[in-house]
Amino acid sequence: MPVKPTTREEEFFAKQEFERRRKAAQELEKHLASQELVRLKELHWMRCPKDGMELVEVEFHGVKVDQCSHCGGVFLDAGEMDDVAAAEKGGFLSSLGSFFKG
Repeated sequence: MPVKPTTREEEFFAKQEFERRRKAAQELEKHLASQELVRLKELHWMRCPKDGMELVEVEFHGVKVDQCSHCGGVFLDAGEMDDVAAAEKGGFLSSLGSFFKG
């Protein structure tokens, strides 16, 4: 004759199943988020944030900066403003750089 599980046993197994499903959902969410980051990087890599056109590397004061092929906007990566300001010595960009450093 089969033995019917108690309410406490049913609650225990229900909680275990809930935790298993919650962990699986979290793992799926992390995986999808990482895939979305990769997709966004591929979509926006070397694209102008203003108009979405292609960015081209050009040399300015000996430093390679990114310039939009459509609007002509110039975009600097981390540290490039300091390099340009150092090459300029006392010009507008070096004073602008000191403004951002505080």
